[in-house]
Amino acid sequence: MHEIRCPKCGTTFTIDEAGYADILKQVRDEAFDKALHERLELADQQRKAEVEIAEARMRTTLTEEVGAKESQIQQLKEQLKSAEVSKDLAVATALGDIKTEHEKLKVRLEAQENAHKVNEAALKQQYETQIKDRDDAIERLKDLKARLSTKMIGETLEQHCEIEFNKLRPTAFPTAYFEKDNDASGGSKGDYVFRDSDPDGVEYISIMFEMKNEMDTTTTKKKNEDFLKELDKDRNEKNCEYAVLVSLLEPDNDLYNTGIVDMSYRYPKMYVVRPQFFIPIITLLRNAAQGSMTYKSELARVKAQNIDITNFESELEMFKTGFTRNYELASRQFQASIDEIDKVIKGLEKVKAELLKSGNNLRLANDKLQDVSIKKLTRKNPTMAAKFAELPAAIEADEQ
Repeated sequence: MHEIRCPKCGTTFTIDEAGYADILKQVRDEAFDKALHERLELADQQRKAEVEIAEARMRTTLTEEVGAKESQIQQLKEQLKSAEVSKDLAVATALGDIKTEHEKLKVRLEAQENAHKVNEAALKQQYETQIKDRDDAIERLKDLKARLSTKMIGETLEQHCEIEFNKLRPTAFPTAYFEKDNDASGGSKGDYVFRDSDPDGVEYISIMFEMKNEMDTTTTKKKNEDFLKELDKDRNEKNCEYAVLVSLLEPDNDLYNTGIVDMSYRYPKMYVVRPQFFIPIITLLRNAAQGSMTYKSELARVKAQNIDITNFESELEMFKTGFTRNYELASRQFQASIDEIDKVIKGLEKVKAELLKSGNNLRLANDKLQDVSIKKLTRKNPTMAAKFAELPAAIEADEQ
């Protein structure tokens, strides 16, 4: 993987070998060839200019030195006119020095020319090496592309994503679930399912992943939108909140090459990304879900409070309804009891009146009874008077 920094916004993002090679290819094609050609021409011109300058300097130096030596020779010739022996010796010495110096200058010039040739050869070899390295990189990319453009490209992309996730699983996703979707009970299945939970085991995010690519030789090219409907169906069947299509389809489409593409206008919570954005999309969605957990908890607490208040109000209404009903029942029973008591009182009063009447009659009967005497009973009954008169004598006889 390689890190690339955007020169405009300064954002750093990570791309895989394929993306990096693609960028290198774009950078090193026409612009690289043009720059290389210009540099080679510039180096050649510079070398020629340096050689010409060196030759000009050397010619100037030699001319000056030869002029100086000729001046000396002339002086020596004038001096030798007076002394032939000294003249011959001086001329021979001077000519020897001149030849020696000329040879030295010639050697120096040849050495400089050789050095320029060596530098030119080294520079040419350097650029030839860079060109060869570029050609080798292009061949490697072509070979990689050829090997990737096989029937197993889909599985290769899945393996790439799984390896990238497992690299970060211990540190970035210690509690996450990321496994192949092997449940095809609904008629289809996605490629991978990602789920993560909070420390209490409550799941707060879930993502259904689908990985898609195709061979370069495929006649009918697929588009990313061809797979969105099925991905949305798989997401709903597996109860996942988000859906992400990791795709290498439509490689020349600038919409998908710019980064993470939000497809929510077609299907809710759905995204299309290139493989280099596989880990960033998980991180972004998970961080957003973690940020919303606080609000969800607060909302749940408020809802729980509202439910408690609603339950309290419901229970209070139930108590009031029950109390009212019991009060009405008790009131009716109380009134019925009062009515019954009134009826009993009326009956008792009637009985009382009857008893009072009976008592009056009994009093009158008692008065009449008290007023009864033997004299009154026998006053108009001589027979009973005679019987009562005989009664004491009969009693006395019985006693004897």
